[in-house]
Amino acid sequence: MDDFLDERVIGRTGLATRRLGIGSTFNAPTRVIEDAFERGVNYLYWGTVRQPSFARAMVNLSRRARDELILTVQSYSQDPGAIQGEVEEALKAAGLERFDFLLLGNRNKVPEAAYIEVFERLREGGKVRFLSLSSHNRPLLPDMISEAAAGRSPYELFMLRYNGVHRGAEQDVFPFVPATDRPFIVTYTATRWGHLLDPAKMPPGETPPSATDCYRFSLSHPAVDMVLCGPANAAQMDAAFAALEAGPLAPEERERIERIGAHLYRQYAPNYPDAGDAGDVAAGAAAR
Repeated sequence: MDDFLDERVIGRTGLATRRLGIGSTFNAPTRVIEDAFERGVNYLYWGTVRQPSFARAMVNLSRRARDELILTVQSYSQDPGAIQGEVEEALKAAGLERFDFLLLGNRNKVPEAAYIEVFERLREGGKVRFLSLSSHNRPLLPDMISEAAAGRSPYELFMLRYNGVHRGAEQDVFPFVPATDRPFIVTYTATRWGHLLDPAKMPPGETPPSATDCYRFSLSHPAVDMVLCGPANAAQMDAAFAALEAGPLAPEERERIERIGAHLYRQYAPNYPDAGDAGDVAAGAAAR
């Protein structure tokens, strides 16, 4: 049985991390992030919404354990010339000297060479160390993963949506992830923005799964290395940790979440659909 308590190395970086990472969006108190680090979570993602409480946690932890942290900064910029300034401003705002990863966010085509050039300048300047990418264009990722696995691209980590509602990665991406010598795969929105936890959105006769089981759903797929969580408080952080302790879902547990996910996909369309959603497994199940 897969052990969710293990550590995994990110691509060719040599950096080891647990199977949970923490995003900055939902304003967990500084103490919650610091406590999570003490419990073994070292991947911190300063992403779409950059909360001051999260920045304080990064600074406090960096003062005593910088080499144990893995810090990521995201850029959505469509102008590669703007990214260096964005990263430098983020470092200044967070009170840090460097990030470990620059993540090119929401890329629905292969980034141009200019993006790689700005990353290399930032790396040479000691501002970032490694490159990663997120995408809502699932069909884009197999070739990019293959290139990274062969050592022909600078990407060490790819991030994409995956949960019991959005299962298209099971067809479009995960079969193309090598078992070994591969880039790191991170998924997010494990609860589908809370929809999977909402009793009012359940199909007749169903109770909602727990947040813990939503994390277990994503982590149970062998292609997934890490799930990014976005806690707002200590209880939500504990629910994510409980997934690591509980381990993989039983087949009947997984089937129940898939059934609920199919209902949610039909009833509540995503605000930002993934490319390839016409062939989404959950969408197909809902149509039958």
